[in-house]
This record gives sequence, C-alpha cells and structure tokens, in this order.
Amino acid sequence: MALSYKKLWKLMIDKEMNKGELCQKTGISAGTMAKMSKDEPVTLKVLEKVCAVLNCDIGDIVETIPEQNEEERAENNGN
Repeated sequence: MALSYKKLWKLMIDKEMNKGELCQKTGISAGTMAKMSKDEPVTLKVLEKVCAVLNCDIGDIVETIPEQNEEERAENNGN
C-alpha cells in the first residue's frame, strides 16, 4: 500500500494555509513536511498533530492507495 496526502493539500488550500504555517502551528519539522510532500510515511503522532490543528479526522488528510504489481505497471506503460 502506498500513501497519499492529496487530501491534506486540498484541505490546506480550503483553509488558506501553507506548509510553513502548518509546520509552525503543529511543531512538526520541515523534514517531516518534506516526507509528506513525497507521500512517504510519517508517525501517527504527526498525523494527530495535523488533525488537531486542522480540526479534522485522519481520513480527511491521508489515504492508502493499492500499489500496482509489476504486470499491471507494464500494461499501463504500454510494455
């Protein structure tokens, strides 16, 4: 399973908040924010802090996406 934080970025746009402001309000580091920007996993504690600041549920900011197996990737890439 892969992670996606697209919901977080959309929510931040709706709340007119940028990544720097979110880091400041949550106390999370720029490195952690960079991980999230790359759809990499972060700790549940980080997600809890984000949810507290944005007044939302974890499902409102992150979702899991099934990873394609090698055969599906090859078909989707025209190989």
